[in-house]
Formats: sequence, structure tokens, C-alpha cells
Amino acid sequence: MPEQTPTPQALIIGAGAGLSASFARALAQGGYAVHLTARNVSDLETLAAETGATLHELDGTDAQGVAALVADLPGELRVACYNPSARQRGPITELDPETVRKAVEVTAHGAFLLGQAAARRMLEQPMRDNRRGTILFTGASAGVKGFPLSAPFAMGKFAQRGLAQSMARELHPRGIHVAWVNIDGGIRNPNRVEGADTPDAMLDPDAIAREYMHLIRQDRSAWSDELTLRPWVERF
Repeated sequence: MPEQTPTPQALIIGAGAGLSASFARALAQGGYAVHLTARNVSDLETLAAETGATLHELDGTDAQGVAALVADLPGELRVACYNPSARQRGPITELDPETVRKAVEVTAHGAFLLGQAAARRMLEQPMRDNRRGTILFTGASAGVKGFPLSAPFAMGKFAQRGLAQSMARELHPRGIHVAWVNIDGGIRNPNRVEGADTPDAMLDPDAIAREYMHLIRQDRSAWSDELTLRPWVERF
């Protein structure tokens, strides 16, 4: 009998009710066994029941915790996505250094931890569909241009983008697809919707999730390492 292909595993760090929920649904529909992490997973129980996802309580900046979770996942890790970010707004002269450090740690260092752990795991896996796996980072326009009163977010997203670029150049030739997605605009979610006079002024999380799935399925002869998504009304 031919060898049975194991169910592909997908991990989303920093899951919530918006983009990550839409992505989890798309992954589940695509045949993936989904794993969702959050510092508090109680709000994810309904989503887990809907998608069959396994919940893991995790701080994305916990190096040992991230490494252990990724190493202990069953089967083959085929998709890993890092969503968390932290903002600290204010004049540069008034920002608290410790709060800024923590914000950058969430946005940038946490991305590194997931990227490192996922790469280690995927490099040990066989090639399937001409790849060993896909690593995605949810970025923002702050990784392309720094906005006033938002230095910590710009620092974190610029670092995250640089991490993704470096990883892509290193890992694409080894069969791991790495991409950074610039989400240039607000994302619609259950607690945040646009007004009736501004239809589609925010990004639809289901539409973003479809683009994430497209990245996962891209032919390796034409891999994207960066993708920008913005609503049609956005000025850029």
C-alpha cells in the first residue's frame, strides 16, 4: 500500500476574533489540523469548536515555550503564522523606555522566536508539493514608513520585515516559503466595522485569509516574499 500522507499541521501564534479566526477557518477547510495560541484561550473556545482547532495557552515572547510547542506538535508542521504586535503611542520625548522595549519584543522578537522554531522543524521534514512548509508574518504599513507618535510600532514592524526578508533569502532555496504581509489599513472584525457611508473602507478578514492561503499554495517558481493588501479607499 502507498504511504499515507499525514494530516498537515498549521500553527497561528496570537489568535483572536479577526484575521486569525478567518485564517483558521480557511486552513481547516483546506484540510489542515489547526493549532491556535493566545495568552488567554478562553475567548477562542467557540472558534476551536467550529474549526476543530487545538488551543495552546502561550506568550509569544516566551522563547522556551514557543520552542517547546513547535517541537512537540504532531505530524508535519506545514504552516506557521505570527500575528501579534504591540503599539505604544506618544511623543518620542515622553515614551517610557521599558514599555517600548516590551512592545518591540512582542512585535519583533516574538516573530523571530516563531520563525526560528518553525524553520528548525520544517527543515527536518520531507518535501511535499515542492516545499517543506510556509512561514507567514502579519505586517503593517508601519514596516514600510514610520508614522509620527508611533515609534515603537515602526521599530517592531521594520525589524519584523527585515527578519522575513533575511529568512526568505536563506530558506527559499531550502524549500521553505517565507512571506511578510503588509496589512495597510484597518481590519474589520466583530467589534470594529466601517460606517454605512464608507463601504469596504476596511479590509475584510476573510479576503485576507484567502490571500494567505494563496501564498501557501503558490508555485515555487513564483514565490512572493512580500505582499501588500489595502482597501480601495486607502491613500498610500
